Amino acid sequence: MAKPLEVDQQWLERIAEQVGGLQYGHVTITVHDGRIVQIDRLERTRYDQPSSKQNQSEQQSTKGRDNAASGDGLRIVQ
Repeated sequence: MAKPLEVDQQWLERIAEQVGGLQYGHVTITVHDGRIVQIDRLERTRYDQPSSKQNQSEQQSTKGRDNAASGDGLRIVQ
């Protein structure tokens, strides 16, 4: 049978600190023998609009696909 989880005020504050300000991501709480032993935070950054460099790369790759049959305009973009 599972042991009841022991959570004191200090752990509640630590959890609130990790969750606070998180826009995209997740917080994982690891429990061993009914006690919290670790908190992991994974934060992701999302960009609504691609950068201008990314737009140029996409446009060039589209041109490359259009010209692939003739072999014209192919180049590697890094």
